[in-house]
Amino acid sequence: MNEDRLHILLTPPEMADADRAAAHSGIDSYRLMEAAGQAVAASALKHYPQAQRFVVLCGPGNNGGDGYVAARALSQSGAATEVFALGDPLRLKGDAASARDRWHLPIDSLAVWSPRAGDVVIDALFGAGLARAVPAEVIAAIAQTAAMGLPVIAVDLPSGLDGRTGQVLGAAFEARHTVTFMARKPGHLLLPGRTLCGSVEVFDIGIPWRIVKACAGTVAENAPVFWRTQLRQSKAGQHKFSRGHLGVFSGGPSATGAARMSAIAGLKAGAGLVTIAAPRDAMDANAAHLTAVMLQEVTDLPALEDWISDKRLSAFVLGPGFGIGDRARDFALALKARSLVLDADGISSFRDAPEALFDAFSHGEQRLVLTPHEGEFGRLFPDLAGDDALGKVDKAIMAARRANAAVVYKGGDSVIASPDGRALINTNAPPWLATAGSGDVLSGIIGAFLAQGMPAFEAAAAGVWLHGEAAKRAGEGMTAEDLVSAVLPFQRSAEDD
Repeated sequence: MNEDRLHILLTPPEMADADRAAAHSGIDSYRLMEAAGQAVAASALKHYPQAQRFVVLCGPGNNGGDGYVAARALSQSGAATEVFALGDPLRLKGDAASARDRWHLPIDSLAVWSPRAGDVVIDALFGAGLARAVPAEVIAAIAQTAAMGLPVIAVDLPSGLDGRTGQVLGAAFEARHTVTFMARKPGHLLLPGRTLCGSVEVFDIGIPWRIVKACAGTVAENAPVFWRTQLRQSKAGQHKFSRGHLGVFSGGPSATGAARMSAIAGLKAGAGLVTIAAPRDAMDANAAHLTAVMLQEVTDLPALEDWISDKRLSAFVLGPGFGIGDRARDFALALKARSLVLDADGISSFRDAPEALFDAFSHGEQRLVLTPHEGEFGRLFPDLAGDDALGKVDKAIMAARRANAAVVYKGGDSVIASPDGRALINTNAPPWLATAGSGDVLSGIIGAFLAQGMPAFEAAAAGVWLHGEAAKRAGEGMTAEDLVSAVLPFQRSAEDD
């Protein structure tokens, strides 16, 4: 199996395209439905061999057809199985009607279902194709299931969940297991969808991978396969400047810790040299805590312009603990021709003048990486943040295009987006990564990759992934200091070349 096969995602329309392309290539579409339903039944029997009754809730489309196949397979295995349908099952068409016709036991209305202890619910109502709020009848079934604490196996995606955005459309089942086909959907990874899917099993139902890959868009799960070949490989004879010189800007004397956190993270992530640029009154506070990281006095704009005339400085981090205001804006704009990670106070300083930032970095290749959390994103892109019709991936891509920057839209489901439409959803970050100072560490890691010459999007994606791995090594209960101690450079292997 190709490694990217593990990480490619298909939106619901892309999966529908794959289904159509498979049918056009001569593959029997009912055979695909049969394989999907059989996979659901196999998962149900594997996870719940003790079920007193399998309750299969079948919807009015192909997801319901998968449910009828699963119900038949479960019944043929000897398991007690009952089917409850949303709408009139006689109105089904095509493959779904064929699946219904092969179910020879009664079909009751969803409205009359009365859950009981020992039930295992198989949700085959809507799957990933839902684009509107679920009807009241389904909301009632969801509420009954939750009240009884019944286990749910979702077919493709828990009904009520948007497969493109991961958002809940009115109400949604909370599944313990989700069975999907060929590839996961963005809704399996984005929050809150990720928390509602339980464990996700991906079954190959017989669509050739060439078709799946041809139909896939530009959204995937963040993984080394998408950026590791861009990493600089260590070679004999290298000197420190060959691995880049990262500059990190410090705040005033009472706000120096964030910059040091970024700087140390950058050094540990592989930058050859790291220098903290500090105002005069913060020099002593920084000097008292620095060893391998160098220190440079940069108090005002003329001092900054003089310092960055040294072209061996290859990338910069501005924002952590720096302070909000004119000085941050002036410094960021002075760096418009250089590679820059703008975070925290650096982002918030452009709240009233985002276009000045976007215009400064609008030309040429992407040199800017923005790392906003939810609130900071809203300060730079208020119209995108407030548009409920857009999902997180949509917002991140549109922001990246507007800013001509790689955007890391942070959160438990961080999205890394490029102006060219590529987006990666990150999944390796543990919950305990949400702690004070962790964003400062991330900025330093990304800065190190920029300093080593990686393109902005790949540097951002690699930084987010490495950040998550460090958090897993540091363990639950970690502080930002623990996190930075756990940062390790990513090692390329020979087969990456």
